[in-house]
Amino acid sequence: MLDLRERLDKLPDKPGVYIMKNELDEIIYVGKAKSLRKRVRQYFGSYGKSSKKVASMVSKIHDFEYIIVENEVESLVLESNLIKDNLPKYNILLRDDKQYPYIKVKVNERFPRVMKTRRVAKDGAKYFGPYPDVFAVNGSIETFERIYPLRTCNLNLENVEEKPFRPCLNYYIGKCLGPCTGEVKDEDYNLMVEEVLSFLYSSNSKLVDKLHEKMMDYSRNLDYENAADIRDRIKNLEYLKERQLISDPEANDDKDIIALAKGIDEVLIQIFFFRNGKIIGREHYMIRDYYNDSYEEIFSSFVKQFYIGASYIPKEIIIEEKPLDLKLLEDWLTEKRGNKVNIVVPIKGNKKELVKMVKRNALDMIEKYGDKFKKRAETNKKALEDIRDLLGLKETPRRIEAYDISNISGVESVGSMVVFEDGDSKKSDYRKFRIKSVVGPDDYSSLKEVIERRFTRGVEEKKTSKSSSFSNFPDLIMMDGGKGQVNAAKEILGKLKLNLEICGLVKDDFHKTRGIIYNNEEFKIDLNSRAYKMIYKIQEEAHRFAINYHRNLRSKTMFKSELDDIKLIGPKRKENLLKHFKSIDKIKNASLEELMEVESMNEASANSIYQHFRGGNNGR
Repeated sequence: MLDLRERLDKLPDKPGVYIMKNELDEIIYVGKAKSLRKRVRQYFGSYGKSSKKVASMVSKIHDFEYIIVENEVESLVLESNLIKDNLPKYNILLRDDKQYPYIKVKVNERFPRVMKTRRVAKDGAKYFGPYPDVFAVNGSIETFERIYPLRTCNLNLENVEEKPFRPCLNYYIGKCLGPCTGEVKDEDYNLMVEEVLSFLYSSNSKLVDKLHEKMMDYSRNLDYENAADIRDRIKNLEYLKERQLISDPEANDDKDIIALAKGIDEVLIQIFFFRNGKIIGREHYMIRDYYNDSYEEIFSSFVKQFYIGASYIPKEIIIEEKPLDLKLLEDWLTEKRGNKVNIVVPIKGNKKELVKMVKRNALDMIEKYGDKFKKRAETNKKALEDIRDLLGLKETPRRIEAYDISNISGVESVGSMVVFEDGDSKKSDYRKFRIKSVVGPDDYSSLKEVIERRFTRGVEEKKTSKSSSFSNFPDLIMMDGGKGQVNAAKEILGKLKLNLEICGLVKDDFHKTRGIIYNNEEFKIDLNSRAYKMIYKIQEEAHRFAINYHRNLRSKTMFKSELDDIKLIGPKRKENLLKHFKSIDKIKNASLEELMEVESMNEASANSIYQHFRGGNNGR
């Protein structure tokens, strides 16, 4: 602390951003200041004891950095980016920070693709959206792919006639025209692209008509299941047309309306999107509120985080209460939009009524899910506190990473990392590891490899200030196993000079967790306790994730080798078989006569396949 106080005297009296770090060199708080000297020094004076949140943060400050900028707008932008990239523990954070999806048609490349994206770039492609319903977008893109055999690969096909590619499975099962072969004419392919664009641009499209015809055909043939599927696809497409939004900064009467509802340890922010005078969608976000931050702080943090990556900003944002730095936020949003943006806190009139409507929706939503959420949040909190007390940890383990290894006699060994934050799974941070350095069933060495790869990357990202889930270290590591697994992990962390809490989950003869190994001591757990239920949930999730990954790898290997390992079946015959039958299952069930109908097949090769799939040895 003495070194920190000496550095405080050398801080510049200039605007900038300050970055607080703990003893693990993790960023725990990011803030902006008109004067770095005055603001940072406050934390080490009386302000540092002004609230539970600030006092807790100051007690963990091991180091700080700062970045000088030209003005306050620059500091706000930099602060927002650093918070978004590093997710500091003591900043207000959006629980689910995302952007609405767009449909992107890559007309800037030869043989254009249609895809979903959450970012708009000036790359020559055409963008449609944003759409509040991601399921409708996914369903519509799937419909495009079913009706129009457009490519989904990212191959460079500019000179495909000179250097053709070998087509993928989609070509052989009729899902792609195969422009990669060099045999598809641009005009034929572009006709399909034009029909997709025609639909996205206007309601005058052949696409819905085609689907209606298909639906009626299925219905006439009493195939109601497929008819219902087509009906749902039409609904998805109609949804896109109803919600179509042209991202034009000059559009009239575009506004976002924001209100919040407070619950226990959580705040629910509701935002409604008005475009051309109509509600085109709404979204809600859960925000951590462990230290009872003020409405002004919450709204300010929400606006910065929500709009930092927004591809479209309306000219008016109507908000329930005045956020901190309102004028600064307006200047920043105006700069991003390229036109004036007003943040309005209405007192009366129609805008006030709109805020009340959004507020009612927020209250209704938190009431609807509040009791269930409160109960789960409270149970999780107590369970984590019980784990803390059981092991004698200094702090409650808010972020837990659990590791598991899966293999069958050492074949296709894989490792899994699952992450739980505040007792709930955080699937976006899950990671899979295919074991590379270990041959045979050696769980210790496999765990060592996984731990080394995970934390080596984390250390490297911290050094380069690159942010991802790897650079976010856990409060507690759970290993699937006893002392051997724990010590193996400790050995790797020791080499990396990391001091992280590690425990092992010991199982009984019935493969049920009986206790926890921590600091070479086994702690018994009551099977009916909150702590046990939390540990069991985490352990089962790690095991499930590893098993599923292992199964997927094995199924891919099996699929790859199904035809590859059959005598007399080379690449050409394999291609012809897939092109003719469309699937492996149909090849398996084909008769000798049907197999011989395929181009390049003869009696010997057909018999080889026939015997292979019927358990004979002749095809081996």
